Amino acid sequence: MVKAIVGATWGDEGKGKITDMLASESDIVVRFQGGANAGHTIINNYGRFALHLLPSGVCHQHVVNIIGNGVALDLLKFEKELKAVTEQGVPAPKILISDRAQLIMPYHVLFDVYEEERLGGAAFGSTKSGIAPFYSDKYSKIGFQVNELFAGEEYLKEKIAKVLEIKNTIVENLYHKPPISEEEIYDFLMKCKEIVTPYAANTFEFLQRAVREGKNILLEGQLGSLKDPDFGIYPMVTSSSPLAGYGAVGAGIPARSIAEVVTVVKAYSSAVGAGEFVSEIFGDEAEELRKRGGDKGEYGATTGRPRRVGWFDCVAVRYGCMAQGTTKVALTNLDVLGYLDEIPVCVGYEIDGKITNEFPVTHLLAKAKPVLQTVPGWKQDIRGIRSYDELPENCRKYLEFIEGQIGFPIDIVSNGPGRDEVMYRN
Repeated sequence: MVKAIVGATWGDEGKGKITDMLASESDIVVRFQGGANAGHTIINNYGRFALHLLPSGVCHQHVVNIIGNGVALDLLKFEKELKAVTEQGVPAPKILISDRAQLIMPYHVLFDVYEEERLGGAAFGSTKSGIAPFYSDKYSKIGFQVNELFAGEEYLKEKIAKVLEIKNTIVENLYHKPPISEEEIYDFLMKCKEIVTPYAANTFEFLQRAVREGKNILLEGQLGSLKDPDFGIYPMVTSSSPLAGYGAVGAGIPARSIAEVVTVVKAYSSAVGAGEFVSEIFGDEAEELRKRGGDKGEYGATTGRPRRVGWFDCVAVRYGCMAQGTTKVALTNLDVLGYLDEIPVCVGYEIDGKITNEFPVTHLLAKAKPVLQTVPGWKQDIRGIRSYDELPENCRKYLEFIEGQIGFPIDIVSNGPGRDEVMYRN
């Protein structure tokens, strides 16, 4: 069976823990899009890990971990991350890297930095990991695939010269920076070749066979629905599709093979970076939730930036689940809300005096005000509870209330950061 695990909203939903848990039941875990610009936090017997490029199955020795063709592959960060994981005692994981994956180049990072500088106050809040320039080059057909590292010196040098003719025109005339060296780029590619050689593979054929053989395959997405370039809060979105449907493309499997889509949501809302966030809260109220949230507070796994926080947004989650094609919801961080006497929930948006539960396009979203409904809190610590029926009555009512609002079944409930702090409803 092929399952996808994805986020419903802005990312930061706690996918790492759920992915790590589901990976134990999988033969193969595939990272299918995005780059090192976002991370998944995993806590298990080996320790605490913030994974960025490595698939979340690396702590399971029986799992084959694949970095798919849809990933923005930063091989220097890959090497550093793999070293950090094994230095924490994790046995060397089984890893394959698609020979069709494309490389983050040094000038992608430079362009990311230069463009944010140029935009100034109108910047997109990029992590400066080179992701947008990378995908721009991919679809402009001037990217470098892993397989091209093995095409020979003459081939690479000829391509480098053609690409840098374009890049240096922009660097010198738009950004007024020094030109990029052909020799430095060639040396960089040779370093990449050295790193990737033990892992490069025809993962397309590998995964096609695995599907035919009925292997348990887990597709791991980065970020969430509201960061999708088409269906998200454009333009404050990522540069690849974090939707489960793209998993078929980014991994290289038949679309019809995806049988289950587990969509992760938080018991409240959080986001890193700019963009519309209707249920956001501020001041002391936000700081209290931020301090209690996550496993070490609400701070980005990659950036370390304080996350924006707010109440559970039924409108955004319902929309995000529809975009993902959700079959079941995994709700995380339920334990965080145990300090509240009452819990506000966003059940609609007011736009120009009209109330809607449909998620609007961005220019209308900017006008939206949250319609809040308050439900009683449970005022106790629920960590350690392993059965849904043992949860406090008001806690169960909270879950059942938001489940009714979003229209998708909440089957997995997490009440702590540890991999065993989870309960199944069905």
